[in-house]
Amino acid sequence: MKNIKTILLLAVVAISTAAFTFKTDSGYLVGDTIEDFSLKNINDTMISLADYKDAKGFIIIFTCNMCPYSVANEDRVIALDKKYKSKGFQVIAINPNDPKASAGDSFKDMKARAEEKGFNFPYLFDEGQKVYPKFGATKTPHVYIVTKNDMKVQYIGAIDNNSKNSDAVSEKYVENTVDYLLAGKKPTKTTTRAIGCSIKVL
Repeated sequence: MKNIKTILLLAVVAISTAAFTFKTDSGYLVGDTIEDFSLKNINDTMISLADYKDAKGFIIIFTCNMCPYSVANEDRVIALDKKYKSKGFQVIAINPNDPKASAGDSFKDMKARAEEKGFNFPYLFDEGQKVYPKFGATKTPHVYIVTKNDMKVQYIGAIDNNSKNSDAVSEKYVENTVDYLLAGKKPTKTTTRAIGCSIKVL
């Protein structure tokens, strides 16, 4: 009986330790270190975060062509790129949708949309849907802000507090976070609820 109790106790300890030691499948949390990735850009080149030698950080946005929320945020993403690229924070847009499950989100469609809107930032195709699950992205758009020196997640969530109407925005989550980081300060709000369309899978 004593041996059985000892074995059970050890099992409980092992399970508890595993629960606090190993990452779950839910994706990155604020403070986690991300893995780099290599995805095809709309100019047919492969892009990795390591390519940006002088970057201070990244505004990684999972987005797409077809989701109304993503479309409503396109000009905001363009504005973020224009404001922060020169300051060292590079916008990286990633389309996580399976094009077989979302008509209009093929690589060809991505190229056409980027040209139409004048994207000056990478718009990457998550072929095989291998990258977005690592991040834990569930919506389009879904934002992750990462600092380059340590590759740590500093913010996860929405671009601002009105996903549908840019004129009604009263709090700019992404801008506030990046401004804090550029000033060498810790962001005051590190997570918000991403509002958008579900990522499309077969």
